[in-house]
Order: sequence, then C-alpha cells, then structure tokens
Amino acid sequence: MASELEVGQIVEGTISGITHFGAFVVLPNGRTGLVHISEVADAYVKDIKEYYKENDRVQVKILSMDPNGKIALSIRQTQPKPANRERDNGSRRERRPNQASFEEKMQRFMRDSEDRLQDLRRNTESKRGGRGAGR
Repeated sequence: MASELEVGQIVEGTISGITHFGAFVVLPNGRTGLVHISEVADAYVKDIKEYYKENDRVQVKILSMDPNGKIALSIRQTQPKPANRERDNGSRRERRPNQASFEEKMQRFMRDSEDRLQDLRRNTESKRGGRGAGR
C-alpha cells in the first residue's frame, strides 16, 4: 500500500487512544488521525468504548488533511447505511458488534442508578453522623 494518504481513501488503522470526544487511529503510514465521536456510528454514541477499544483494527475513511498535519477520519462512512440494511432485512434491525440492545442498556442504567443511590445514601448518612444518629 502506498504511504501517501489521500482524502476519500479508505484504509485500515489501529485505535491507539480513546477520549470523550473521539478515537485516535494510527494509519498505515504511521501518522495518527482522529475519528470524532460523531463519525463512529450512525446511531448516537455517548461512549466510544461501547463500540471499540484500544488496539482494535478499524476501517476508516480519510475526510480531510490540513496543512498542520491534522487528519480527520470516519468509521461511520465506511459502513453500510442502516436504512438499506433495514429495508433488506424487513422489519428486523441488525445490530453492530459491541452495540448493546435496549434491554442491556436498561440493565446497565438500572445498575448504575442503584450504585449512585447507594453512594448518595452513604454520603448523606455520614453527614448526619451515621445510622444511629437522630435529629
């Protein structure tokens, strides 16, 4: 593969880091580009770690390259459009790997909520002087 990259080209890279705003991907020529969180998937992405982890190999499309060396990438634009898949599969929707179902997300939400409530109760009790303290 040529070491020169071009806008519009699709290449394979390796995720080298994940932040709250995107994922850094090392490209075949050794340079690093950024996949903004909005370019990870067609669905709303709150946490990239629900889709990918460091060292995952991914297909990326080069969106832009500026003179300062910044490279904008997209994973979303390398994947088939969900509308086409829904039409092909009738009413059934295909899930991407690592994408949680509604039930899984709801279970995670309920577990996290319970953990937060327990922390809040503990914190409130300690400020009141413990369980046995009255007002």
